[in-house]
Amino acid sequence: MTANWTPETWRDHEARQLPAYPDAARLAAAESELSHYPPLVFAGEARALKQDLAEVAAGKAFLLQGGDCAESFAEFHPNNIRDTFRVLLQMAVVLTYASKLPVVKLGRMAGQFAKPRSADMEDADGLSLPSYRGDIINDIAFTEAGRAPDPQRMIRAYNQSAATLNLLRAFAQGGYANLHQVHRWTLDFMGRSPWAERYREMADRIGEALDFMAACGVDPETVPQLKGTSFYTSHEALLLPYEQALTRQDSLTGDWYDTSAHFLWIGDRTRFEGSAHVEFLRGLGNPIGVKCGPSLDPDVLLRMLDVLDPGREPGRITLITRYGHDKIEKHMPALVRAVKREGRTPIWSCDPMHGNVVKASTGYKTRPFERILAEVRGFFAVHRAEGTHGGGIHAEMTGQNVTECTGGAVAVTEQSLADRYHTHCDPRLNAGQSLELAFLLAEMLNQELRERHKAAA
Repeated sequence: MTANWTPETWRDHEARQLPAYPDAARLAAAESELSHYPPLVFAGEARALKQDLAEVAAGKAFLLQGGDCAESFAEFHPNNIRDTFRVLLQMAVVLTYASKLPVVKLGRMAGQFAKPRSADMEDADGLSLPSYRGDIINDIAFTEAGRAPDPQRMIRAYNQSAATLNLLRAFAQGGYANLHQVHRWTLDFMGRSPWAERYREMADRIGEALDFMAACGVDPETVPQLKGTSFYTSHEALLLPYEQALTRQDSLTGDWYDTSAHFLWIGDRTRFEGSAHVEFLRGLGNPIGVKCGPSLDPDVLLRMLDVLDPGREPGRITLITRYGHDKIEKHMPALVRAVKREGRTPIWSCDPMHGNVVKASTGYKTRPFERILAEVRGFFAVHRAEGTHGGGIHAEMTGQNVTECTGGAVAVTEQSLADRYHTHCDPRLNAGQSLELAFLLAEMLNQELRERHKAAA
């Protein structure tokens, strides 16, 4: 993977979606400062994730990836981190209980700050200013000073990521993720929704099973897996100066790892042939993802896989599909067939969020829950038809009681979007909608598993 590669060879390739920093010297100073900071994650953790993802690729586990569309400096608070973490725990336990498969938990957290934009400039009130590209680059406030890209924001993003990771590790290993706490993970505002009620019934059965196991001598003290969980972080590797500054050579293996996160992905706008982002990620030891949309030609994808994963390493590649509910069954089969024909076995994960954005009559950008669900159904339908398997879900969601996506059992209407619309970028599922998605996803996953067992019989 690292033939003719160093952490800076991306600079000789076409780099799209990067900001134009006005002061090159300040940018170089920030990069130099970051390059001397401790790693946020460790190479051994990234290798452990890759081993877990190899199980997903083999159909022996399921990938749950979720979190904020874009983290912000303003909403940085331990309660927000905790609530998103516990909704992911809830979703994971629903999926594990229903499918009897282990769930690999991967947060869009502790680094998901940079966002691609469809235009470099934004016009409003007679002004034309640089587009907001995430708090790691500039400010959401539409002012000349706020929208100027500032490299010192990378330092602040690093510090916030370090604090977030510290808290996530404490939650994952310090007792909060203990399965005996399964009842306490439900957020208060979810009330008596039908899915919260169903979750409580499932939690009762899990509690009874744990009591039985404890009577047999199996408890969190004898089986540590009952009181902790593995939790990994991920983000789009978009701001390459930041990613390069946090890339380190592992002292044990000599391989290079981007220590800003365990898992990184290339977005739909930056995965073209000759891309600087593809060049950068090809040399990393981290497991990586590639967003796949309607514009991706199968032959282009195959060539990209040859670049990114020449050794066909299990768990290395996750293909994250993002088509839209009305396009997935038309466009996705060609990619699946091409990859299968080449004998490759990546993880196929469904991102049902990015292709289903609409503008509500009230002017808010939203994502109808029924379209999100329809894309997930289409994703599994394609895999059943092609004899492959869907291995994961990639959702933009939050533990906050937001009203950003319409629909769901506790119906959010277009008129109620304004009640609690807090996102800095794209609309997110709230906790109730995320839990509902997990239950419906579990039903689809079970159907796929039944079909797979039937085909193998």
